[in-house]
Amino acid sequence: MNTSRRRGTSEKRVGSTVLAVLLTTGMLTAVAPEAHGESVRTEAPVVSSSAVAVAGVTESVVRVKAPLPASFGARPAACDWLSYLRYRSSEGPAESADADRILVAQPGILEGAGAFDSTARNTVARAAERGLHIEFWALDRRSNCLEDHTGIASGDQHTAVDYYYRGKQVEGRTFAGFLGNDKLGWMAKLGIEQTVRDQYTLLTAELPDQGLRERKVLCGGHSLGGVITGYFAVADFDGNPATTADAGHRQCAGYFALDTTVSTSLADLSGSIPDDTNLPDIGLGYGVVQAGLDSGVLPRSLSAPVLLNAETMTLLAIAGVGAVRDPGGEADLPSYLPANVNIEATNRFLFAKDAAAFLTGSPAVKDFRLTNEAVLGALLDDNSVPLAFLQSSVGFFDGGPIVDKTFPVANGGDQQPGLFGTAYKAIPDRPHGPLYSWRNYDRVGDRDDPGYRSADGTPFTGAGKEVTDIQELARSLAEQPLDFTEHYFPTKLVTDLQLATSPQVKRLIVHPEGLAADPTLTVLAGDGLLAGRVPADLHPVVADGYQHLDVLTAAPEQNNGRPEPVSTALTEFAREPK
Repeated sequence: MNTSRRRGTSEKRVGSTVLAVLLTTGMLTAVAPEAHGESVRTEAPVVSSSAVAVAGVTESVVRVKAPLPASFGARPAACDWLSYLRYRSSEGPAESADADRILVAQPGILEGAGAFDSTARNTVARAAERGLHIEFWALDRRSNCLEDHTGIASGDQHTAVDYYYRGKQVEGRTFAGFLGNDKLGWMAKLGIEQTVRDQYTLLTAELPDQGLRERKVLCGGHSLGGVITGYFAVADFDGNPATTADAGHRQCAGYFALDTTVSTSLADLSGSIPDDTNLPDIGLGYGVVQAGLDSGVLPRSLSAPVLLNAETMTLLAIAGVGAVRDPGGEADLPSYLPANVNIEATNRFLFAKDAAAFLTGSPAVKDFRLTNEAVLGALLDDNSVPLAFLQSSVGFFDGGPIVDKTFPVANGGDQQPGLFGTAYKAIPDRPHGPLYSWRNYDRVGDRDDPGYRSADGTPFTGAGKEVTDIQELARSLAEQPLDFTEHYFPTKLVTDLQLATSPQVKRLIVHPEGLAADPTLTVLAGDGLLAGRVPADLHPVVADGYQHLDVLTAAPEQNNGRPEPVSTALTEFAREPK
């Protein structure tokens, strides 16, 4: 097992929502009522169609009441609760405190708890095979309280589209609309300090014994979740640095990083220089940014006019619904969606063969015949979607001629993985032609595989580069009560980390020794954000062929016949962190 202890903060570190609807087999379980009779904790079972669920993994959604300070201002009542997905062995203890180990995971940017579904199931199942009963807690950030799952939970694409885009009711509820900046004032203060405080609040509520937490809890995350874990490790939660039982690192027996590093530097996700500079930061930048967030001059939720916003994130879950309900059926989602600037521009960006197609909108995605699986694959596969941090390796197009997708960047070259990644991009080439289907990850390289190649002769993909089951990905998107994606990501969380040298952020690093206080497991995607610049001094486990999302979504059975490396590494680390 390749693990390591973290270095100090001053050293250079190299880094970077059904067909099966949410079902409950009983009423919400209320625990620890308050004086006025209101529950402060609920737990509801989640029924999934996942094959791994059949293998003995029990899932539930847990909500714990944790009101924000009055200084945050008006907010929906739902936002005074913290939520997580709890995965455990069906044969294991019912109480978390009796588990052999509890892995607590922070999601990355634009991610929700549902993104951990596959790796959580895989890890719990693999550990159980080895006689270890562990739990995996996939945390949801507080801002996900703003998401409305009603349309997705209908299990029907048309119903979902009508709910979110045409004002039609589902079960007596009408969608309130995607929220604008004026509705997000309370999020102006939702930064790194409150994020790590929320994790501490949840841990102490669920596991009151500090000594037990220090022995059994493993703290970690994916992508940005690694940096959040770093800040958790160095935090002090009682305001007195001299008392260390409340220190972040003393809530954990070890740390784990999934295609990230555990640190307090955002630069680690991109492999850039350390955040130490010779120029003093007196906090003016922080003050200006905070004033902008408070006034609403700056957006309180990180989003873009197209592609990366609440509306398009909802589309991913809707695509997942179709892929679960009728995988090989011909999709009508592209033509059923309403026409608006956001959807049109997003479709063009994701499905344009070249710059001319992007500018003219012809041919458009609705001009191609695609199965429901192929629609989802086109949205998230590394050979299709341009943005590296949204990529997974779920197979390839099938059923007709395929050509190079040269927009927004051409294939080939020796560039390091960056915004667009390095996987060759491809796209169907016959509008109004054959029905394009999707070849799942485990069928790539079979005898009937056409073996599509780029114009330069390079194979678009191969069996060694495909690791995620598209059906498991679809279920994670469409079935989870806590979304795979994050519709309203707090801008302040990123600006705080970008302004890490300001006094207002530096003061949060109370126990810098916390980064090296516990053993750390680093697992990196071989073709992920840090490909080509793997930090060797971390002695990472490298998952060959994996993209950034694959460390969360990979199937338990891999094409090379070997055990899935992420869940294997996490299982061994849970057995004995070192």
